Amino acid sequence: MAAPGGKPSIIVVSSHVAYGGVGNRAAVFGLERLGFPVIAVPTVVLPFHPGHGKATRIVAPPAGFAGLLADLGGMAGLPAIGGVLSGYLGAPEQAEAIAGLVQEIKRRNPAALYLLDPILGDAGGLYMSAKILAAIRDRLLPLADIVTPDRHELGFLTGAEAPDNAGLTDLARQLGPREVLVTSAFAPAGEVANLLLSGEGVHLLTHPMVADAPHGTGDVLAALFLAKRASGVAPTAALEQSASATLRLIERAIAEKTDELPLAAGQDGLLAEPSGVTLAKIG
Repeated sequence: MAAPGGKPSIIVVSSHVAYGGVGNRAAVFGLERLGFPVIAVPTVVLPFHPGHGKATRIVAPPAGFAGLLADLGGMAGLPAIGGVLSGYLGAPEQAEAIAGLVQEIKRRNPAALYLLDPILGDAGGLYMSAKILAAIRDRLLPLADIVTPDRHELGFLTGAEAPDNAGLTDLARQLGPREVLVTSAFAPAGEVANLLLSGEGVHLLTHPMVADAPHGTGDVLAALFLAKRASGVAPTAALEQSASATLRLIERAIAEKTDELPLAAGQDGLLAEPSGVTLAKIG
């Protein structure tokens, strides 16, 4: 059954940090603040995100992880699930277990949305193994309704690079999901851009760049976008609302001089009307 207020549950499968606002901590907080019950599964446990330095990693054993997700998917009393979000993987074998969970959730509820946030690397290259890249590309991407790579991850998934947003659009169309949100798209100087391909066409959302933004913004943006889409909000409006809310958190972090997203202190911004962002149709 759905939660009070009619919102279904969301399953989030990603990293967990003991300290900080990235991975599951960021996604779960954002979803719950918007009223969604969350079922959270860690792929890897870290004391803090890698930006703070090298640290101990506890990766869920493949057999145990697969068993946990299989048990969850087969749970007789599992509440109505409106979406699944997968992010950071700790091992390539985890992709198969996530795929099985997504397929079971969609068997129970064909309208459930699966958002794949393919956390693979950045401008410096892959920081995941080639095996994890292949598992995400070959096993999870074909199941996704929504995929949210940054422009470098889009290149890793397609094996090609783009010189501009027209090129990003061409590559995004190769991925397969009906909605592709490319973060860190090409933008004018002093701005940040997100490129969205959906049934509404191709749109570019921009907002002023904020220097020294903390880690975790992609995790929050993906979670909020899924929440909006699971609520029936149209893709472009979902992007405006989720990007604006993420920007409010970044601005709060800068004001408070913290290198972590101030999730609790900035939570009211997650519900505020969109501001500070510009959306334009480009295709």
